[in-house]
Amino acid sequence: QVQLVESGGGLVQAGGSLRLSCAASGSFFSFNAMGWYRQAPGKQRELVAAITRDGGTNYAPSVKGRFTISRDTTKATPCLQMNSLKPEDTAVYYCNIHGRIGAFGSDDDYWGQGTQVTVSS
Repeated sequence: QVQLVESGGGLVQAGGSLRLSCAASGSFFSFNAMGWYRQAPGKQRELVAAITRDGGTNYAPSVKGRFTISRDTTKATPCLQMNSLKPEDTAVYYCNIHGRIGAFGSDDDYWGQGTQVTVSS
């Protein structure tokens, strides 16, 4: 199994910036997509941003123009640059990779434990 660990969360004032990173304990043989999800208290987990194997990106409408997802090519994991943060961005942010760790078998979803992002007004 590969473990994912997020970093970069914290407390920031509205209008500030944070950069989230994700580290993997091992390597993936291949992946289809990787991304960031978030879950606020009392709400369902939602997609924030994703990047596909061919570099295509997808953003939640609420973060488009403020957040940028990229791939750390060294670590083969996703990063998320968050600018112009708003109090409604407050949530636990999770790293996700949809891929496989071996040459055989099926793709699976791998998740980190999450990192807290709190934006104060």
